[in-house]
Amino acid sequence: MNTLSVAVVGAGYWGPNLARNFAGSPDWRLAAICDLDLARAEQLAHRFAGAEAVTDLAAVLADPSIDAVAIATPARTHHAVALAAIAAGKHVVVEKPLADSKQKAREMVAAARTAGVVLMTDHTYCYTPAVLKIRELIEAGELGDILFVDSVRINLGLVQPDVDVFWDLAPHDLSIIDFVLPGGLKPLSAAAHGADPLGAGKACIGYLSLPLPSGAVAHVHVNWLSPTKIRKMIIGGSRRTLVWDDLNPQQRLSVYDRGIDLETQALDGLERRAATVSYRLGDTWAPALSEREALDAMASEFATAIREGRHARTDGEAGLRVLAVLEAASRSLESGGDPSRLEPEKELAGDLA
Repeated sequence: MNTLSVAVVGAGYWGPNLARNFAGSPDWRLAAICDLDLARAEQLAHRFAGAEAVTDLAAVLADPSIDAVAIATPARTHHAVALAAIAAGKHVVVEKPLADSKQKAREMVAAARTAGVVLMTDHTYCYTPAVLKIRELIEAGELGDILFVDSVRINLGLVQPDVDVFWDLAPHDLSIIDFVLPGGLKPLSAAAHGADPLGAGKACIGYLSLPLPSGAVAHVHVNWLSPTKIRKMIIGGSRRTLVWDDLNPQQRLSVYDRGIDLETQALDGLERRAATVSYRLGDTWAPALSEREALDAMASEFATAIREGRHARTDGEAGLRVLAVLEAASRSLESGGDPSRLEPEKELAGDLA
């Protein structure tokens, strides 16, 4: 198994986390830390043997020994840095959000498709043991057909200066829902309702409803003003319902064999629906979870996608779908909560060109 070489661009908040996991991965060799602040780049590179501190991105991209670039710079710069890396033939993983607009993200996805390189979005939560298990259970049909997703992410948090509560907190939930739903998150529309009781000039409390093509619905509740912290997602299926409580280390996942069964009957030859309701009260069980850092699993998935010539599980399209929902939510919020329709994006093939 060949070791791949990666350069981390950006040594600020998230860059050190990426650098540490790439340096500790058997799949990767951390070749360089690139940052406009040389002292900051040197401070980070000094922690990892063999990593060079540089300020010139062009030099990194011109180095034929570097296979990939991990971008951890401000969101407004993701588009330009990623396009330059893709043009240089590098595989790219980008800290979320993929870009600061859907249009820029679409250009990044198209460029990667043309160049035949992997473009991956670092939706870190998707690589936690709990979320990987949720995806596994849904793929195996353990929950049956998905009927609803209800997600709550609230806390007493910092009011961000540049984004509202939807753009600050909801990307986590949207990326997870996109990851676990078969085929990804492709709602028909987005209806957002927000409140600004602080007078901050932006929504501090938000509710987002997303009707899905299957007839199911996803709902996301985000709040900066709650005195209690809740990180919980409920996924209801036709067979079982799953509850993920991320703040319960003893039992993060619970699967309930409980629900309601409806039977459709035809009476007197007429197509009348008589609903026979029965309540199912079965067992509750907690799936076993592995112990692995999410970023380590992300780095491994990035390497595997490159070696196998396929799209990563959180590829550029996943980042694009999340941005599309966020922009639709913003349009809905501006219109007083009216649903904003989402147009489906063109699908990519399973393998890289």
